Amino acid sequence: MSSPANTVLVVDDRPANRYAIVHALRRAGFTVIEAESGREALELANRVPSAILLDVKLPDILGYEVCRRLKSNPRTSHIPVLQLSAAFMDNESRVYALESGADAYLTQPVEPNVLLATVRSLVKVHEAESLAILSAKQWQATFDSLSEGVAVIDGSGTVQRCNRAMAKLLGRSYVEIEGASLRDLLQETLRYTLKGEQHVNGLEIAAGARFFRLSLEPVFLEDVRTSSIFILADITQQKMAEHAALLNERLAATGRMAHTIAHEINNPLAAITNLLYLLRASVSDSPAGSSFLRSAEEEVERVSRISRQILSFHRDSAAPVEVELGHLMDDVLALANRDLVNKKLSVRREWDGVTVIDAFPAQLRQVFSNIIRNAIEASPQEAQIRVSISSCKIFSRGSAPGVRVTICDAGPGIPRNNLSRIFEAFFTTKELKGTGVGLWLSSTIVQEHGGRIQVRSSTLPQRSGTCISVLLPRTQS
Repeated sequence: MSSPANTVLVVDDRPANRYAIVHALRRAGFTVIEAESGREALELANRVPSAILLDVKLPDILGYEVCRRLKSNPRTSHIPVLQLSAAFMDNESRVYALESGADAYLTQPVEPNVLLATVRSLVKVHEAESLAILSAKQWQATFDSLSEGVAVIDGSGTVQRCNRAMAKLLGRSYVEIEGASLRDLLQETLRYTLKGEQHVNGLEIAAGARFFRLSLEPVFLEDVRTSSIFILADITQQKMAEHAALLNERLAATGRMAHTIAHEINNPLAAITNLLYLLRASVSDSPAGSSFLRSAEEEVERVSRISRQILSFHRDSAAPVEVELGHLMDDVLALANRDLVNKKLSVRREWDGVTVIDAFPAQLRQVFSNIIRNAIEASPQEAQIRVSISSCKIFSRGSAPGVRVTICDAGPGIPRNNLSRIFEAFFTTKELKGTGVGLWLSSTIVQEHGGRIQVRSSTLPQRSGTCISVLLPRTQS
């Protein structure tokens, strides 16, 4: 419980002395609490009065010791103490009292005007210190609430203060940061050498897989640089987002170009097909010519099929249409054929049960292309990727009939601490080689189709690998 403002604690075991002091204080408008012993004074001090008038000679504990205890207690250390004495009047006693923590020392008898002036002065000091403590706490709370790391650097480059975010970004405790050289700290934690810069504004640096923005702003007092403010921000997510946007734009531009090329190729392909048909009659008597002609027709058909796949990949319907998942997966695997061949990977197809659903084919091609691409990147040379399609029940939709598409690789697997984050936007373990949007976007598309994605992964030696299952309802609501 705290006392009202202008409350004074008077500690004296002699009633006559205490009465005179209390009477003068009350006439001056103070609220007074009285104590007769040192132990009682220590207990009443917890009410945090504005000042304490403490007699030196008390029956149980000397006033010097009471003052020392008050100043060592964080709750009462800021309360001003005026020590009074009628027995200890020499300068040595005065010095001893002040060294014990007293803020002032008066000998009795003391003039009421002198006493009141001293008490008023001590109360003003107490109010100013209380306000300073409150302001410091408010400033520290604001300081710690900032998401960016902030530190105060003195003229010699030493960290004086830092907030919670700075400690978290650097992975160091307050004790390790405050009092350390900023240059040494940045070299040890971020591997960045501060080259005696007077001013740094928005400098971006890379530290392993993370990216940071640094600022060092000087603080001047009457044109004299007194200190600096150092600001540190983690911009890894921002850099990932920028990289993902740039890569997606490149992919989109490549897709548009491929779509245009495929569209333009269709007309000459049709003409070549007709010419090959007409040519067949001319070489009917030549077995070798017929063989070459069949090979040419097969290659033209293959080019035509690739062209149709590219066109269908970038064309979507306005509403769900009937999609044969087996054919759709064949198209996705055909487009990934070069990557499969480069790593000498084999694909095991297992189509079991109903494989027809209502969906948006272009969106599903994007989903399965992302998953197949991840499986290829994770697979070791000459491994096998298993793709299976089977009927299932989707219990989140009331045991609705659905189709499960599972893609399994024999890669190193996904560590447990990353498994719960693989569907987060911009989360990637490939640094800037990956965007971190593929699985997040795939999950969003599957959810919009009323389905869900399941992931199983193992990092155990000889049994490592990842299986991603996409569960889709057969009909769109």
